[in-house]
Amino acid sequence: MRLAPISLLALSVLLAGCGEDAPPATYLDFQRDLQTQLIKAKPGTVIEIPAGTYQLDRSLSLKVSGVTLRGAGMDQTILSFKGQKSGAEGLLVDASDFTIEDIAFEDTKGDSLKVVGGKNIIIRRVRTEWTNGPATENGAYGIYPVQTENVLVEGVVAIGASDAGIYVGQSRNVVVRNSRAERNVAGIEIENTVDADVYDNVATGNTGGILVFNMPNLPQVGRVTRVFRNRIEGNNHRNFGHKGTPVASVPAGSGVVINSNDDVEVFDNDIGDHKTANIIISSYFSTGYTDLSTAENFDPYPEGIHIHGNRFGPGGDSPDHLELKALKISQFGLNGRLPDVLWDGYVNQDILIDGRLPADRAICINNGEAGIINVDAPNRYKNISTDIAPYRCSLPPLPAVRLALAEQAEEV
Repeated sequence: MRLAPISLLALSVLLAGCGEDAPPATYLDFQRDLQTQLIKAKPGTVIEIPAGTYQLDRSLSLKVSGVTLRGAGMDQTILSFKGQKSGAEGLLVDASDFTIEDIAFEDTKGDSLKVVGGKNIIIRRVRTEWTNGPATENGAYGIYPVQTENVLVEGVVAIGASDAGIYVGQSRNVVVRNSRAERNVAGIEIENTVDADVYDNVATGNTGGILVFNMPNLPQVGRVTRVFRNRIEGNNHRNFGHKGTPVASVPAGSGVVINSNDDVEVFDNDIGDHKTANIIISSYFSTGYTDLSTAENFDPYPEGIHIHGNRFGPGGDSPDHLELKALKISQFGLNGRLPDVLWDGYVNQDILIDGRLPADRAICINNGEAGIINVDAPNRYKNISTDIAPYRCSLPPLPAVRLALAEQAEEV
């Protein structure tokens, strides 16, 4: 049963908009009434928040499944957490069959919108932003579904996160599309997730555009990610991530970064204007972490990587990190460029056949004139190679994610 939309406050208060000039009591009334509606909601409840800028000083939470939270537009309904006194998130959701749309979260102390452990999640036309601009003290994540299943992230905007603007972690069956991520450390990050499609997005002005990562000591190992039809350009912002976090190791000027993940297909993207490299393929060992003692079943090597049919713009002219700068100069001169694909060269020696990865585990680059540099990091850069021949291969296309939520949205 679908219930009628719930009005949050009396009309007079709503028309006032709870703007910055409204009295503190109005803020408190709005915050208290909204949290009450979230607590008392039942499956089928639709909570609507009219246009306005609403000030809140503590986190909101929802634990009831089957709820829709709807604003009047991501630039019309704004929940501002500037000066947040309590809680880390803007909104923490621990529920399934949840839809949130047409709303913005600004200046949260921690993560903006976090959804934990639910199924059938729709995050549509939501903006998360830290209005002071990129800064280490900003919250880590903007859009943040984790340990979820059947997730559609669509038409969102994420700006200024100190980790990832749009992050999907430890999840299954995910579509991220038609969204924009800018001025985050990582624009869009898929981590330890199984079956993800990332397409028709724009990632620009971040440290790294789109990341596909696996990290150890997590309940699930990720694999099977398709990154296609995206515009990934100009991701050269200095890295402002917290020291000790995985993204803090991402070089500024990285387009797509694949780290320790398997079965990743990158195709039909526009990727360019990256000072380090348009695509980086790396192992866990290149993140600065070396202790795998508590991750017995973790595979640190990227395998089954297929890069084809992309349109590469300029890149590699001024790489981040001193060793990469030295590498560029030694191999290509002061005015040269690193190739489009940079690989750290780590491989699992136990699965090699005649010194090469098995055909189904190979790194394949079938992308016109695009080149590769294998920096041979395991041997301290002794056998650097730019020979593309070993990588001239193809892999079978990965299957599309079948997500009923996404298909229904396309039909509307």
